[in-house]
Amino acid sequence: MIGADLVVMATVATLVGTGIFLLLERSLTRIVVGVVLVGNGVNLFILLSGGVTARPPIRGLFGSEPISDPLPQVMVLTAIVITLALVAFLLSLAHRAVQLTGDDEVRDDEEDRRVISRVERELARHRVREELERTRRIQAEHGFRAGLRARLGLRGTVRKERRRLRRRMREEWERQMAADDPERAIDTTMGDDSP
Repeated sequence: MIGADLVVMATVATLVGTGIFLLLERSLTRIVVGVVLVGNGVNLFILLSGGVTARPPIRGLFGSEPISDPLPQVMVLTAIVITLALVAFLLSLAHRAVQLTGDDEVRDDEEDRRVISRVERELARHRVREELERTRRIQAEHGFRAGLRARLGLRGTVRKERRRLRRRMREEWERQMAADDPERAIDTTMGDDSP
């Protein structure tokens, strides 16, 4: 009996783990499959927590046979209905997304893009500050001429960071244009195909 419970617990862990992995994907179809897997895993766990299986949830005519706890079975029935409603809602969202955009991928909204660009700007500033500190250390340790050469290198670093940010903003803008107008879509996901 204990071996069977371990197999069921391993099945629960596999269902829930796979479902959570699929929930973290961008495709609405995978999200729907993830919801179904998590729902089935949780339902199986609730049934397993109900105790000994193969016993009736109510007393028979004579009332002498043991019964199992009916509460987990009722909770599973309720969870099945809720999962079914959630899956129906997610399928309707996926269908509508396919009608509007041609695919079911969830895109970043404007606030996500702003947060990403803000973080990238802060990282670029941090890299420039580190380079400036390195330049000051070089000047303090090796003199004015070495510091001057390091400052010229700092200018190159600043220019490189600005170019990197501009390139990233341009790629993001192209992705947004492609998302807004599928007919003019530019495939920027695989990089530059030119030799």
